[in-house]
Amino acid sequence: MATDRIDLERRARLHAALADPARLRIVDVLSLGDASPSELAEILTAPSNLLAHHLGVLEREGIISRKRSEADRRRNYVRLVPGALDHLTPRDERAVARVVFVCTRNSARSHLAAALWRRASAVPATSAGTHPAEAIHPVALEVARRHRLDLPRVAPQHVDGVLGAGDLVISVCDRAHEELTTPIDIHWSVPDPVPAGNAEAFDAALDDLTRRVAALAPRLTHAP
Repeated sequence: MATDRIDLERRARLHAALADPARLRIVDVLSLGDASPSELAEILTAPSNLLAHHLGVLEREGIISRKRSEADRRRNYVRLVPGALDHLTPRDERAVARVVFVCTRNSARSHLAAALWRRASAVPATSAGTHPAEAIHPVALEVARRHRLDLPRVAPQHVDGVLGAGDLVISVCDRAHEELTTPIDIHWSVPDPVPAGNAEAFDAALDDLTRRVAALAPRLTHAP
């Protein structure tokens, strides 16, 4: 789509503008407050002509703007344009009926992912496995309890009896990803905490899943 291409090109220009360490430092400084060009030159220890070049690049891409001082009218202050850096990450949204997290045994990672998702998004979520275990792993239940996650004590279920039209399928283990014959929309290669069987391994898996859920949740909307 033309809109997607335009957005991609815009993001590429923003990344290019920030690729120089000096320009990235300017943005870091301005994220805390406004500064005059002379103040920025002192912070960067850069000559005025080089600073002018960097400011020109950032201004051309709409990342910064300048405001004349209300006191000394010969002086300017540079500021970040509100929302200018919001376009660094993809903005596309996808409407889905439900998110289905799949792992091999449906005893740990997929259940934890679904619990995290229910806390982060209004889009419904469930989980399943390619070779379901008899029960959720007890350490997974303990980790969920410690982190105050809603993880019901339900029986693991096979993916074939779960998937429906409009589902977004996310595999959260490599084996399930490589075994599934149904289309997989997204794969998260999360290490299996079950072989270690201790709280540290489960906490590490939960941290990995938490980061991934937080990144994806804003990009999905519910399609009833």
